Amino acid sequence: MDRLVRAISADGMVKAAAVTTRALNERARQIHKTLPVATAALGRVLAGASMMGNALKGAGASLTVQVRGGGPLGALVAVSDTEGNVRGYVEHPAVDLPLRPDGKLDVGAAVGAKGTLTVIKDLHMKEPYVGMVQLLGGEIAEDIAQYFVESEQIPTACALGVLVDRDQSVRCAGGYLVQLLPGAGEDVIARVEGGVYAAGPVTKLLLANDDPEALLRTVLSDFELEILETSPIEYRCTCSRERVERALISLGQEELRGLLESQGGAELTCQFCDRAHRFTAGDLSRLIAQAGEGKPKA
Repeated sequence: MDRLVRAISADGMVKAAAVTTRALNERARQIHKTLPVATAALGRVLAGASMMGNALKGAGASLTVQVRGGGPLGALVAVSDTEGNVRGYVEHPAVDLPLRPDGKLDVGAAVGAKGTLTVIKDLHMKEPYVGMVQLLGGEIAEDIAQYFVESEQIPTACALGVLVDRDQSVRCAGGYLVQLLPGAGEDVIARVEGGVYAAGPVTKLLLANDDPEALLRTVLSDFELEILETSPIEYRCTCSRERVERALISLGQEELRGLLESQGGAELTCQFCDRAHRFTAGDLSRLIAQAGEGKPKA
């Protein structure tokens, strides 16, 4: 089972989160039929979004991470709720690239580095908060860390990893997010940096132990940690027939009549879970009537 852990250091100088996301990453792979480099790139974005979304306050709030790097994968999108449950997609899931010289998947080249990482926080206020940074390298983790430094002025260390097995399934996935709190001095920074360096690659840690708490305690071994939260997370799509109906009604009567006349019905597929929502001619006629009810009388 995938899990998220949130913690704070006993001295109040460091806050951190970690996730294990093998199951939800595998679910995304199966839904979108991703090839390995797309599986790894999307998995990193999903893990990052999960930790960022879980930090939000307020019922019904959500966080979206969009990565557009100009690489062959196209856009990558992940949406998280406040519990850390996520859904996402990659624009071109069937991209295949040669391995890097070190034998690893070339996520940076697949994502591209000439573009942006955008974070959208929907807190149910008048306008969502939108923050954007230029990509550093398209490897996702360093780009998320850069977002926190530039947009929220929070010194951050982030590591994300996905290991794809020989049968293309996800063997392990997850990551961590470590942030300095106000008042943290140079000694705290040095201890965090030393812990991150000594811990090594996140996939190696996850292979040895896929417990997110163990991951945090390894990376922050020089700190006494207080665990604030441990919760299960999953790949969760919120699409429903009712939501799709509302989207169709919002098109207006003229657009719906055009669909009815040209196609005799409609089929809309959710980009997050690939579920197809079919509407017959009778369904569209009913929605056209409903669209008319909301129209001001002349």
